[in-house]
Amino acid sequence: VQLQASGGGLAQAGGSLTLSCAASGRTFSNYVIHWFRQAPGKEREFVATIIWNGGGTWYADSVKGRFTISRDNAKNTVTLQMNSLKPEDTAVYYCAVGPRSSPSYWGQGTQVTVSS
Repeated sequence: VQLQASGGGLAQAGGSLTLSCAASGRTFSNYVIHWFRQAPGKEREFVATIIWNGGGTWYADSVKGRFTISRDNAKNTVTLQMNSLKPEDTAVYYCAVGPRSSPSYWGQGTQVTVSS
């Protein structure tokens, strides 16, 4: 499966951005889909997970209550709605599928920059 992440950009603190992850080559059915992020000089970290079949979700404590991960069956996409953005949310965001500890497929990443 090939993943295409989009929707990054520049936002002010307190603002919102929406990221999308589209799959090609096959549907997301039966997959677990994640968002990770990597800030400059830091290790990649987990952000959120959704189970395509069933819709169960999990979040990192740092984004809980501010970010929402969801799926669109018709468009075969996963969306990360990011609200109340903080400068520390600045990172390259990646979508991925597979086990959280070692995803099998990764998207190319999309830059999110939050200004204070």
